[in-house]
Amino acid sequence: MLMDVTIDKVETMLVGAGAAAGDDTVFVTVHGGGQTGWYGPVSEPVGRAVDVLSHAAIGHLVTDHDGHRARLQVAAGGLVGSVAEWAVGAVDCALWDLHGRLADQPVADLLAPAASRTSVPAYASWLRLDLSGPPAPGALTQVADEGWAFTKWGLRRRPDSTTATEASHLLQSVDRAAEILGNGFAVDAVGTWSPELAAAFAKRFDNPALTWLEDPLPEHYLRIYHRLANAGLPVAVGERLRPDEDLPMLFDQVRPKALTIDVVGCGGLTRAVEIVAAARKVGIPVYPHGRSMVPGIHLAAAFPDAVPAVEYRRQWEPRRQTLYAEPWTPEHGHLPSPRTPGLGTQPRRPQ
Repeated sequence: MLMDVTIDKVETMLVGAGAAAGDDTVFVTVHGGGQTGWYGPVSEPVGRAVDVLSHAAIGHLVTDHDGHRARLQVAAGGLVGSVAEWAVGAVDCALWDLHGRLADQPVADLLAPAASRTSVPAYASWLRLDLSGPPAPGALTQVADEGWAFTKWGLRRRPDSTTATEASHLLQSVDRAAEILGNGFAVDAVGTWSPELAAAFAKRFDNPALTWLEDPLPEHYLRIYHRLANAGLPVAVGERLRPDEDLPMLFDQVRPKALTIDVVGCGGLTRAVEIVAAARKVGIPVYPHGRSMVPGIHLAAAFPDAVPAVEYRRQWEPRRQTLYAEPWTPEHGHLPSPRTPGLGTQPRRPQ
């Protein structure tokens, strides 16, 4: 009986087929009830952290997701920084995969039994193509014409430039992109801006074509984001969201245009469901980050009113998908809604 199944073993496996130098290649596996749950790929440092905290899940019920999260967080107490959060999140997602396999249901159906989305909209990101660099109208229009919900591009600060000059350059870059793309595109500064640059940009910003500016600063800096929001800048945050983040304070201070959570990095699918519920209450849409795309697909399928689309990292995701036994392939800007038991994160060839 599913409610009585406990975890027998947690381990990590290296999967190299299809990977290139620098790719994540570690998969987490959890065993129980004669089945195996998977999540990956994650980096080798995250895999080593999983090996440290994995004992906390053994012997406990597969279905006790809240309990697993609490025990894993305690076990991760001696680890440092985001590696610990990713390790907890990776085990959490592998546990959900095992739960779905044992229940013979997609995880999306476990999260919301009434989920009926036939496909999941995706937005395409291509951060290596930076709008602050040389113009590339051909690449912009090629991606924009592929049927995505919208597109997202890099907008990094150039080194060795004064604040006033750089703010002017970035504003011009956004205006140039708007002329090519029209309404409805986003940019990601990847935490490269200073507070002074963000303030100078916000003071002169006036372009309704921009859906959001994501992570201009290297941390949340709530008071600074509060000022940017008051100035009318459509800020998106969430990739660096911590598992213990004070969500009411974040929502009140930042008032983000969108919440771009990383499902694994925020502590796993169990925590991501709580974040989506909290964001829904205040009307903030959630767009799961592409590094954890597969659990993000389940989140979007389960809660379509709160999760409008997931990120598809156009330059990285196709190669990443070669690691899976059943790759997730977009068609006309949509990803298939989950139909098979579990998450759909089983590797193609463990070795």
